Amino acid sequence: MQVTLHTPAPRGTLPSFPSKSEAHRYLICAALADMPTHIVCAASNDDIDATISCLCAMGASIERTQDGFDVTPIKNIPDTATMDCGESGSTLRFLLPVICALGTKAQLHLHGRLPARPLSPLDTLLSEHGATLSPKGSNPLEVSGKISGNDFSIVGGISSQFVSGLLFALPLLDLDTPATIRLIGKIESRPYLDMTLSALAAFGIAVREQDGVLTIPAHARFTSPGTLTVGGDWSGAAPWLCMGAVGKHPLTVTGLDTASGQGDKAILSVLSDMGAQIEVRENAITVTPAPLRGIALNAANIPDLVPVIAATAALAEGTTRITGAARLRIKESDRLATTTAVLTALGADVRETDDGLVIVGKPALSGGFVDAYGDHRIAMTAAVAALGCQAPVTIEGAQAVAKSYPTFWEQLDLLCQTH
Repeated sequence: MQVTLHTPAPRGTLPSFPSKSEAHRYLICAALADMPTHIVCAASNDDIDATISCLCAMGASIERTQDGFDVTPIKNIPDTATMDCGESGSTLRFLLPVICALGTKAQLHLHGRLPARPLSPLDTLLSEHGATLSPKGSNPLEVSGKISGNDFSIVGGISSQFVSGLLFALPLLDLDTPATIRLIGKIESRPYLDMTLSALAAFGIAVREQDGVLTIPAHARFTSPGTLTVGGDWSGAAPWLCMGAVGKHPLTVTGLDTASGQGDKAILSVLSDMGAQIEVRENAITVTPAPLRGIALNAANIPDLVPVIAATAALAEGTTRITGAARLRIKESDRLATTTAVLTALGADVRETDDGLVIVGKPALSGGFVDAYGDHRIAMTAAVAALGCQAPVTIEGAQAVAKSYPTFWEQLDLLCQTH
């Protein structure tokens, strides 16, 4: 699918898309709970659908309602399950330990770059505790056996999703003594781990953290809160907020909680540091165009924001240096390379480093043809940059946005018609 943007000038107000990070966590907890749960979630995407499909294959029942999902938890654990993870790293990494805790024999089908994305040291840890996994790179990934034990140690610097997966799984072992997860080194993307801890707390599991050790109480149980609401997605809102900063008109996004545990709410402080005018009102964030300046940014806790920040920096005065983003090389694309390629093709001055980007801003970009590289964040990054281009921007593979934000192009079209 190609999309051509003819120097877009969006303006107006749009609702935030539901947070897929929260939706994954709530759906998994609900599927493991004691009673049904209603999850308010106004829309879905490919990644959320992948988690739903896999949970249903594991024995849960999840039905779409007018405002979200009704989740009936797993009661009869299947002996075998065939599961399609799509391209969702969260689905795979969250559910793999759960499968091993339930003892289900499963085939997990992986798409896109997912088979090449790292599973180590999680796969090794699960094997050490009794699970059997097919060799690295297998597709489908075959899993059998049931893990046991109450003391797990894992390096935290690869992915916080590994730790989250263990946190979902260990209460299922119904241990007579507390289970512990010893974290080795600094946790990557710490805010996402905090989101998991909050989701577990909402389902009655209070995890204690002290001196790098997470402790799950003995005989912990997932207890349904009845109803939960998925908050607005700061990651999905970031392109719009960046458009408000680099475009011709203010943009307002509603349904965002500034008290959210989502790390990507840091987009507000980043844009503020760059000079954007930001107004925070109850249930609404407005960003108004203003002269922007380059900044220095350590993006270790906000890697998903790097591409759209880079597009914004390409239109700011001065130089922006982004560091701490090496893990972007193992996303849906090598996002340091693809962000550089896309912005360079549009006339920006961008250079890769080992763990980040250096962007020298320009008053305007040229425009042209770019490839989204099968990556939803890269497709949306091109849309942000298009607001500063003097000629149309054509994006090949624009359908990639369906992974996180399937209505993105329709929403942009509506905002460009609001004059």
